[in-house]
Amino acid sequence: MPEPKKTPLRYLSGVQSNGRLHLGNYFGAIQNHIRLQDLGECFYFIANYHSLTTLQNAAELRKYTLMAASDYLALGLDPAKALIFRQSDVPEVTELSWLLSTVTGMGLMERAHSYKDKIVRGISPSLGLFYYPALMAADILIYQSDKVPVGQDQVQHVEMCRDMAGYFNRTFQKDAFKLPEAVLSEAAKVVGLTGGKMSKSDEASVIPIFGEPAEIKKKVMSIVTDSKGVHEPKDPEQNVIYLLYKLVSSPEEAAQMEKGFRQGGMGYGDAKKLLIAKLEEVFGGERREKRKTMEEKPDMVEDILVASAHRARRTAAATMESVYEAVGIPRSKIKKAILNI
Repeated sequence: MPEPKKTPLRYLSGVQSNGRLHLGNYFGAIQNHIRLQDLGECFYFIANYHSLTTLQNAAELRKYTLMAASDYLALGLDPAKALIFRQSDVPEVTELSWLLSTVTGMGLMERAHSYKDKIVRGISPSLGLFYYPALMAADILIYQSDKVPVGQDQVQHVEMCRDMAGYFNRTFQKDAFKLPEAVLSEAAKVVGLTGGKMSKSDEASVIPIFGEPAEIKKKVMSIVTDSKGVHEPKDPEQNVIYLLYKLVSSPEEAAQMEKGFRQGGMGYGDAKKLLIAKLEEVFGGERREKRKTMEEKPDMVEDILVASAHRARRTAAATMESVYEAVGIPRSKIKKAILNI
């Protein structure tokens, strides 16, 4: 008797479109996302709703959304294997976030690290930022996701998502949602050019994945170093150049630079040149050409986003049918007609 066919795991993740994607995005998330497309069902969305908490410029939001999709495609995402779509193209997500909010206590939302961090820093957060975990929970739950690849700073949001799913299932006595699990990326924190974490909120700290060669060179050459000479020993673990080089080079190449710094003989200028060359080797060539093709053919990128969104929305609509039944909302003939289900 044949064994029953196993259902592949479903992975869900997103990336904000509030600026150019950079090395931190790649090594912290995108590289892993592309690897996962051969291991299960992958739903990746461009989080343009989430981006509105920090970017309120219509033209830039549209631009960065297409750029993010183009970056993913140029870096190896295959739309035949994984879905990539705009968050806003599945409006049921915001509908679900409201339904989740009706069973979620204020205490849970107030404990969110991202919200508390803004308060401590004296920033007046918007209601959207406060509500962020509920929308993220809807993003995850509406596609019945099994695994959510995240960095350490997002683990709490996945735990909050599980709490909200549990609240809903218990309140309405229906197993409407799976309880997803966070999958930690193995990537280390990507150091920025200014020494802290590489972040879109600090333009001076980032190296864009597909910046022009002249821009990349200027950014790398601007990395501030101490005054130690070529032959003086240096600590590579406190060296931004080495920490970035280690991400893009082979273990042998990284070991050679490390030895040069520790024993002396490796100057900062030569190390910067090695980093520039390796960045071009990894992200230039065929990848950069493919990225330029995407930029020149925005309609092709748009078609991919729309096709993926259609498939994602059908999955979301099926979940919402169960949700409507649970809460007592009539099935919408209008939505069924629109979605052709």
